[in-house]
Amino acid sequence: MATRALTTPNSGWRAQAAVLAFGTFAVGTDAFVIAGVLPAVSRSLSVSIAAAGQLVSVFSIAYAALSPVLAALTGNWSRRTVLVAALLVFAAGNVATALVPGYLLVLAARVVAAVGAALFTPNAGAMAASMAGDHRRGQAIAVVTLGLTSSLVIGAPLGTAIGNAWGWRATIWFVTALAVVVVPIIALRLPHTRFTGAVSLRQRFTPLADGRVLRVLAGTLLAFTGIYLPYTYISSVFAPALDGDNNRVAVLLLAFGAAGTAGNLLAGKLADRYGPRRVVVTATLALTVIFLAMVPIRGMFAAAVPVVALSGLASWSVTVPQQHRAIALSPAAAAPLAVSLNAAVLYLGTSLAGVIGAVGLAWSDTAVAVPVIAAVSVLAAAILTWLSGPSERSSQSRS
Repeated sequence: MATRALTTPNSGWRAQAAVLAFGTFAVGTDAFVIAGVLPAVSRSLSVSIAAAGQLVSVFSIAYAALSPVLAALTGNWSRRTVLVAALLVFAAGNVATALVPGYLLVLAARVVAAVGAALFTPNAGAMAASMAGDHRRGQAIAVVTLGLTSSLVIGAPLGTAIGNAWGWRATIWFVTALAVVVVPIIALRLPHTRFTGAVSLRQRFTPLADGRVLRVLAGTLLAFTGIYLPYTYISSVFAPALDGDNNRVAVLLLAFGAAGTAGNLLAGKLADRYGPRRVVVTATLALTVIFLAMVPIRGMFAAAVPVVALSGLASWSVTVPQQHRAIALSPAAAAPLAVSLNAAVLYLGTSLAGVIGAVGLAWSDTAVAVPVIAAVSVLAAAILTWLSGPSERSSQSRS
């Protein structure tokens, strides 16, 4: 079948982006659900909770390391072929995770699943943005990202419930089924397209030599290090209000995820209307205030719920505009790599949040330092993004 280049907007982009969102829902559920079944994994594999937690770390590290490389190596492939292959690899990794008997083999299987995830999610966002065109780019990315936010609110809790009822391997089979169902839909509903004609591997790595793109990536790193500090240690930050009640923790996480879904969709529209840089600056400045506000209300659960919800709204308002900026500043052939680099840096920020948060907890027994450090990090992201304005505006005027 002949392929065509993704150069003009596609009138059916909304339906096609929705199909891609089903794929990111499967990938997101896989990434988030492991945390919910860690005790069961620990017992089943006869390892500690900390060792079981490395299943999450290995997945994240493999995703961050492989995503840019895979995007560059598959840059000349048909997008539909890339997406179908990615989900098949992802499903194969999860099948192996559900079947293999030992801890080390499960770790290896998680790396295989991460390969598929690292290939799928950035390409899904880049393809949706290309199909929608420049003026609807933010909304298209938001639709695809909706799959990730929905997996946080719906997929992970559902997968955890399945694991509690039938074991953690049943959860993995559930994730596998989600991916397998999406494969034929993508194969039948998405066009057989490429971003451009053949380009060299060196050309696809051009974002790495572009200072504007590197500043976007630095902003992503600062923003998401700050965002994931209070999220990762939410039970410690709000310990006085939670009083050891896990149900209250679940309420805070639900508030974060539900508000984040709204923030994701809102950010896409605002990025298209006012520009992605303004949205990022506004969101990160809002987060600075929100994180600082967490300090005096740590002991009040009724106040913690709306504050955490606001943090979710603002946090997920950063993701889409940052992808938007990375794509806008890169050549069409390098769009998947630009999105992959942004995703890789986001995962790096998540990992750094865990390390920095642990240091903060060691320094302050009350966890007050965690939201304060987070506020400093997102404020630095806001300043860097604001200072990047002149170079991005001059780029747009030349295009």
